[in-house]
Amino acid sequence: MLLNVSYSDKNITRKIDEAVGKPFTLKERFAMNGIGSPKLHIAQASVEINNLLLLDNNLNTCNIEIRPKGIIVRFRSLLETYGLVIPYYKLNLFKGDLAIHSIYMDHYFIKVHSDTKAIQKFFKKLLDHRTDNMPTSIEDL
Repeated sequence: MLLNVSYSDKNITRKIDEAVGKPFTLKERFAMNGIGSPKLHIAQASVEINNLLLLDNNLNTCNIEIRPKGIIVRFRSLLETYGLVIPYYKLNLFKGDLAIHSIYMDHYFIKVHSDTKAIQKFFKKLLDHRTDNMPTSIEDL
């Protein structure tokens, strides 16, 4: 789901926590060597996301936060921050040509440049975490 996460709203926080889990504790973050991605440059995006990105003339960048049951892809448009909340069971990742990683959920997608070792290392960490925490049955959702 695509949400405006600029402001502290209990309903939005509750929706995010239900979909992808509560944020990791500080101790868990240290154990994982961080849960956030480096700055990712957006190469292409779905229509809804692209319409938001076209509103300003800034560089189109995003970052990814790993949560226990999914990820949040955050990007900025004008003075607002938006989050694409993706549970692991809806997440599809593809590595394409020319060092591009594609992140898909339902009808949303974001394609980002993955031209550095740090970004490739982060995507490997994300895939490993997803494999370890993917629901095994419908009751786990």
